[in-house]
Order: sequence, then C-alpha cells, then structure tokens
Amino acid sequence: MEKVIIIGASSGIGREVALLYSETEARIGIMGRRENKLKELASSAPDKFIAKACDISDTTSTEHALTELTEKLGGMDTIIVSAGTGELNDALEYSPEARTIATNIVGWTYIIDWSVRHFIKQGYGHLAVITSVGGLRGNGTAPAYNASKAYQINYTEGIRQKIFKLKLPIYITDIRPGFVDTAMAKGEGLFWIAPVETAGKQIFRAMKNKKKTIYITKRWKLIAFILKAVPSFLYCRI
Repeated sequence: MEKVIIIGASSGIGREVALLYSETEARIGIMGRRENKLKELASSAPDKFIAKACDISDTTSTEHALTELTEKLGGMDTIIVSAGTGELNDALEYSPEARTIATNIVGWTYIIDWSVRHFIKQGYGHLAVITSVGGLRGNGTAPAYNASKAYQINYTEGIRQKIFKLKLPIYITDIRPGFVDTAMAKGEGLFWIAPVETAGKQIFRAMKNKKKTIYITKRWKLIAFILKAVPSFLYCRI
C-alpha cells in the first residue's frame, strides 16, 4: 500500500490529485491551510485520508505536521508539494512579495529538505513538486512569483543531481503547469487554460510513470521552448 502525502490539498491541483489517489489502494495524508476544506475532502473517503491543517510558511508547524502525518500513515513513500501562493503586484508593494517568499521559497524549501532527508534515510521514495512554466522567465506584473518558481526549478534540479550521485531509487518529478483553472490563474490575456480535472489526470499519470519533467498541459512544452529561446531585448517588449 503506497503512503502518499500531498501538500496543498485543500484546493486546486493538489485536491484533484488527492481525489485520484483516493481511487487507488494508497493511503493519503493531506495538508493545507484551510482546515474546513481539508475536512471536507477527508470526509469524501475517510478510510483513505488523514488531514492536517498547516501553513507552510511556519516551518515549526510544518515539521510537526509532516512528522504527524508520516507516523499516522506508517511511513511516506511519495510526497507531492503543490502548496504555493502568488499575487499580481504592479505597484511593487513589499507585503505581497514577502508572503510569496515565505511560502514558495522558505516553507517550500523546508518541506523539500525534510522529505529528501527522509527518503535518503529509508533508501527510496518519490518527490514531486508543482513548479510553473512561469519559472522560466521573469514577469514584471508578478516578479516574486516567477522568481520563486525559477528558484524551485533550479533547487529541484540540484536535488535530482544529488540523488543521482547517491545512486538510490529516489525519483524526482518536476511538474510545470501553464494556466490551470484554479484560484492561482490571475490576470488578463490568459490562454490554453486547462480544466483542473485534466491537469490532475496528467499529473497522476506522470507520477505513476515516474516522469522527470512534465508540462501541464503538454502543449506548454512548446511555449517553454519559445520562452527559453527569446532574447532578453525581445522578451522585455512582450
């Protein structure tokens, strides 16, 4: 029986993936900020879910929550880190940027490090992170969000390199969504918006196949290629 922890399961992609796992033999620990949403999800399959509310920007609470869920599940084989935040911030006010940094960098890093140490100690595991196509370039409207996703992409690559050198069966999956129909999709001119159900199914399939890097939906791989290729003087005019 697979033991899975999903961070950010109270809504959006995390919730959808949790529902898909609940249809398997797995037991799932779900974590998120909104306790009422977690309880609602847990009640849909009480024999499958164990819920723990936690704001990942509080690293002390995060450690306690991860430890508690792991103990109640009887271990952890897989962790999917879907928690994150991001705000449009044209005015460059500091508070929104600080919130993004506290969650997407500080809290996120704590979870990754805790999980990787756990997997190295037990000798196997599967870490999946929800990064973003936005992490490939900067964004003047949401600078902290895109920068935090660039950090996550590079940090994940560093972890993959570390695990490769250890020659352990620990799998790392970098999931890079484009626009998905969740509360995180903000701003004008959005296109190729994927239903959260479609995103969830593609992520679930990628997890089962232990993919290294995937774009959600697959067509965003083309956008990623273009983003990487566009020179800075042209990109700044977009």
